Amino acid sequence: MNTKNLVLMALLVGIGATLYVIIPGINGGMKPDFMLTMMFIGILLFPTFKETFLLSLATGILSGLFSTFPGGFVPNIIDKAVTGFLFLIIVFVLRHVAQKVAVTISLVAIGTIISGSTFLTMALLLTEIPINFFALFVTVVLPATALNTIAFAIIFPIVSKLLKRSSFKTAISHA
Repeated sequence: MNTKNLVLMALLVGIGATLYVIIPGINGGMKPDFMLTMMFIGILLFPTFKETFLLSLATGILSGLFSTFPGGFVPNIIDKAVTGFLFLIIVFVLRHVAQKVAVTISLVAIGTIISGSTFLTMALLLTEIPINFFALFVTVVLPATALNTIAFAIIFPIVSKLLKRSSFKTAISHA
């Protein structure tokens, strides 16, 4: 792994963690996960197994540590691992069309839904908290999907343009 790429991934995770901490929890302590948005940006910039593993692990642990959802630590780690690698697989499969902005934004929306569903499922399985999956899906996951997609649509073009002007070696600089 390139040190510059590690620094950029650390910056993305740090920005995501900051946004995650300052956003208040809703409906039982769940909150939109902007760290997930930064993980998606990192995977799109560095679409490799090693980078995805590192991003998924870092965002999962930090999301778990900062989670306001009761018993949310382990579900967050599982959620980020599953979501990160599924997102990477989808990016590989749709590599030829993933360069288009609309497709990439749709991938983020799909990834956020996968993440929210995985988190809620793991929380139901691993905790004894009586939660209604459908109610939380509608009131938390769907709004989080909208917020993450909007955040991605704003942040990703900025990061892409900055990286094209720099010496970072990413998937974007090779496009």
